Amino acid sequence: MRPPSGPVVPVLVFPPDLVFRADQRSGSRQLLTLYNPTGAALRFRVLCTAPAKYTVFDAEGYVKPQSCIDIVIRHVAPNPSHYDVQDRFRIELSEEGTDGRVVGRKDITSVLRAPAYPLELQGQPDPTPHPEPPSWTAPPTAQHFPENPLPHLATSSFLLFLLMGTVSVAFLLLPLQDELGSQLPQILHVSLGQKLVAAYVLGLLTMVFLRT
Repeated sequence: MRPPSGPVVPVLVFPPDLVFRADQRSGSRQLLTLYNPTGAALRFRVLCTAPAKYTVFDAEGYVKPQSCIDIVIRHVAPNPSHYDVQDRFRIELSEEGTDGRVVGRKDITSVLRAPAYPLELQGQPDPTPHPEPPSWTAPPTAQHFPENPLPHLATSSFLLFLLMGTVSVAFLLLPLQDELGSQLPQILHVSLGQKLVAAYVLGLLTMVFLRT
């Protein structure tokens, strides 16, 4: 009986698609894992529709029976003109030997994504000169906004805390309502609950001053 001439072995690869990131150094390299589910060694070959944009380490070799191999693919042209352009890789499996017929074939797509956060590209070499987007210059300007109001906010907060502390201390020094022998008028006598509240507020203010 004649064996079939077409591919008969499923090509199992992970991930099924390649996504490269232009804003991450590690994103310009992807790992492609190729599995051999058969009981015989198979020869593999990696082809690409845009070979000038990629470097494939170990583009040809052998996969042991019921084993796997990792193929490193690096994007070497992360230019803005290549953003969101889909390329294709083809993985071919063939029988062992120089004239082995192709027994498996699979195509996977590859795409380069544009930077999501342009600030992450600072300090990295830019392959092509292009005008900087407005978001590159916005963060330095934003950093100066809180510098001006800080002194006024700190001064007003200090005065407010000082006033609250003085009132709390005054409440603690006033006599209780049931206390006898006090020369102060009855209107200046405070309750025990008011003294507890004043002591609590004074404790909070003390913690604020200690932290600053």
